Amino acid sequence: MFKSGYSKARSKIDAWLSHEPPFNGLMPYDFSRLKYEIRPGDVLLIEGRSRISSVIRRFTQSPWTHAALYIGRLIDFEDVYIQESIRKHTDAKDTTRLLIEDLIDRGTVVTPLSFYRHHHIRICRPIGITPSDLHRVLNYSIRILGQPYNVRQILDLARFLLPWGIMPRRWSSSLFRTSSGEPESGICSSLIAEAFGSVQFPILPLVKKNGDEELEVFQRNPYLYTPKDFDYSPYFEIIKYPLFNPDEPLPYYRRMPWTKSGMMHQDKGILSPHGGVLKKESALRPPSKDEKTKAEPKGNQDKGAQ
Repeated sequence: MFKSGYSKARSKIDAWLSHEPPFNGLMPYDFSRLKYEIRPGDVLLIEGRSRISSVIRRFTQSPWTHAALYIGRLIDFEDVYIQESIRKHTDAKDTTRLLIEDLIDRGTVVTPLSFYRHHHIRICRPIGITPSDLHRVLNYSIRILGQPYNVRQILDLARFLLPWGIMPRRWSSSLFRTSSGEPESGICSSLIAEAFGSVQFPILPLVKKNGDEELEVFQRNPYLYTPKDFDYSPYFEIIKYPLFNPDEPLPYYRRMPWTKSGMMHQDKGILSPHGGVLKKESALRPPSKDEKTKAEPKGNQDKGAQ
């Protein structure tokens, strides 16, 4: 009974944390180009709008609050066993573009790429990874489908980032304590880091000189990674598909449909005259002829009357 009550409470809390308000605007990138040019093995960074995203944004100091791994379409996999492993976790069509991600309310799951059509996203592409190693990365991520989300790791990572002096020792991070040997669940970025670590592909490794003045590279603990690390990594290429394609004849920015209203975006959906901030919705409309006359200097009005 206690477990049943705990599960219900946990489900409600997870749903409350992961709920995202609807978005009615336009994203500043071309999703149609992105979905045709994205490649298996690309890491998608996502700017979430949920409550848990706000928490992650604050303690990582980055707009990227979630990471997902693009695995391609079911028809792209020649191995029937892998196809069946993916089908156990999705009823998507064979031609649907799929991601593997870790969600707080569902664990490690398969999600259609189109789910993030109305999110601000960025592609991080591993530079120079071989086809065989890429295949191993994808297989690794598929094998961990169904694992639960590790909420404790978020709290543990937050404690690890805090100074030792402001908390009791018993509350300190347990990231480096000896494991019991049981497989552990992770969060979105750590699972992707583990997948690339399985083929020793670097993200943000530690590079040091040994006693012989030769360089030595150390793998970083995958549980320390956050989504922004894939953005910072010099081993991932940042791919963007802006709404107005810069590959078209230059200068492309001169052909963008810039507004002629003189309004400026002040964030949070607020538009105001250039250099000012409007507080009333009525001020969002262009000024009328009478309002323009009132706004003119008195000298100009006298000239018009002569």
